[in-house]
Amino acid sequence: MSAKCPICSRPTEADYRPFCSRRCADLDLQRWLVGAYTLPASDDDEAPAQDSDED
Repeated sequence: MSAKCPICSRPTEADYRPFCSRRCADLDLQRWLVGAYTLPASDDDEAPAQDSDED
């Protein structure tokens, strides 16, 4: 079973793994740089609200 390039689905090459060629590796990098790929944000990243002291 051979891994496939995530850009074009051709078999991967050891020199460019996980891609098949320098072209596909560069396309993937370009997509990251222009913001085509994003990582999902989590609501847990927000600071919790401060409760006021009720004494």
